[in-house]
Amino acid sequence: MKKALLLFALMVGALISAHAQVVVSGNITTNTTWTRNNVYLLQGFIYVKNGATLTIEPGTVIKGDKTTKGSLIVTRGAKLIADGTPFEPIVFTSNEANPTYGDWGGIILLGKAATNATFLGQQGVGEIEGGVNNAEGDGLYGGGSNPDNADNSGILRYVRIEYPGVAFQPNSEINGLTMGGVGSGTTIDHVQVSYCGDDSFEWFGGTVNCKYLIAYRGLDDDFDADFGYSGDVQYALAVRDPQIADQSNSNGFEIDNDAQGSNNTPKTRPTFSNVTIVGPTGSVNNLYRRGAHIRRNSEPGIFNTLIVGNYPVGFFIDGNSCADNATNGLLEIKNSIVAGPTDLLTSNANNGFNIDTWYDSPAFGNKQFVTNNEAKLVDPFNLDYPNVQPVSGSPVAGMGAFTAARINKPFFDKVNYIGAFSGTGGGSSDWTCGWARFLDLNTSCFAGSVGTKDIAAYATDIKVYPTIATDRATLEINLVESADLQVDIFSLDGQYFGQQVNENAASGQQSFTLSTSQLPNGFYFVRIQVGEAVATEKLIVVR
Repeated sequence: MKKALLLFALMVGALISAHAQVVVSGNITTNTTWTRNNVYLLQGFIYVKNGATLTIEPGTVIKGDKTTKGSLIVTRGAKLIADGTPFEPIVFTSNEANPTYGDWGGIILLGKAATNATFLGQQGVGEIEGGVNNAEGDGLYGGGSNPDNADNSGILRYVRIEYPGVAFQPNSEINGLTMGGVGSGTTIDHVQVSYCGDDSFEWFGGTVNCKYLIAYRGLDDDFDADFGYSGDVQYALAVRDPQIADQSNSNGFEIDNDAQGSNNTPKTRPTFSNVTIVGPTGSVNNLYRRGAHIRRNSEPGIFNTLIVGNYPVGFFIDGNSCADNATNGLLEIKNSIVAGPTDLLTSNANNGFNIDTWYDSPAFGNKQFVTNNEAKLVDPFNLDYPNVQPVSGSPVAGMGAFTAARINKPFFDKVNYIGAFSGTGGGSSDWTCGWARFLDLNTSCFAGSVGTKDIAAYATDIKVYPTIATDRATLEINLVESADLQVDIFSLDGQYFGQQVNENAASGQQSFTLSTSQLPNGFYFVRIQVGEAVATEKLIVVR
């Protein structure tokens, strides 16, 4: 065992040393590209400004410095193009040897779309939280009296943001991904925020649309919207650690019009669909509050959504203004399930609003269950390897509906299930495959997860040797019949290292040479696809 641990340490050291570290401590004012062969260290607040574009190659790792509160702020008019792939995600993470919540700042995108905020008398302009504004106004967002709702702040696709949320000062933290006045020309797609010291995702005004979001084991809220955010979000997952919650109280959704609950426009009116929020269970931190806290005159739409876990409260409609919005059809919860909270539905409105009567209206298609198990998910509360796919007989199947006006639009996929996953099998339904990380890189979907084909029907006696390779390894496989065979290699972090085999292979015992001469020292997965079935084998490269 000691020899194995020593070997592991040597390999990790070799893997790190294979990439040069580049310290970034100054503003980015001209078009700049960060490449996958380097590791970039953010020291202090790094502003992308003066209309510059920062492009980051797939597979690049960026680390935030804890001492200087390393953060990346993309100012109005500038762009961030972080366009990863499923096998080469772009990873923002901590520089600490033992990383934890709030080790660095996070990513802040600032755009010119509409907001109901006001800054020093400028209506439609806000100062983003986190203490990043300066004398040049690099922390301001929104287009003022002439907003551009189609503004483009760039692309974040297949991106992980790990251990962000540093506290600039008490109760003034930077979120994992902060979007201030970000317009609909921006692409936010397949983004995971993990172990964040504040909110995982927060929208301050703006119109940006987002798909495939993961909030994993955050401290405060998972999805927070305010100051006039009116974009659309489909497919989002939140998984909570029952022991970790914030002093400000932790919620799945937290949605406000503004801090005063005013009638300022544009109103906070986001539309969420196909969200799965896995709340705390077991021994729960007493700072947890609600699966969804809807307050301060906001007008959200929550559709086709599943909230499970032992929150004290499931859906909480807070205040008379939100109750009136619900009664008048401006605040909507439809075709959704809440299962497990102590109090499934609550409202403190004193204007005659009855949340149970409203939520249970037959036209809304909602359901509520006392226990978590009634949602019938595979293994949602496994923090290391959460599997929130529905099993056979789950009530999420067939519940999806997109008839409401605000959700009947081209952005939304018209699926027939609620929650973030269909449960119909394999990588086609588990959009976390390859790029996302829970305890480890999520490769379970490539190796026989719910609904995938049984590899034994296609191939037997699969073996990759030697397990510890230098320049080459051998794949042996016995094919039951001739079949299309694809073999790919990717690292533990999801970086794709190319295809080794792609052919129609004959039946019987086959042997293939895998070249490892170009691979840096480290751990790898060999992904073997035979017809419709997939298996993975581990490989270690050491020289």
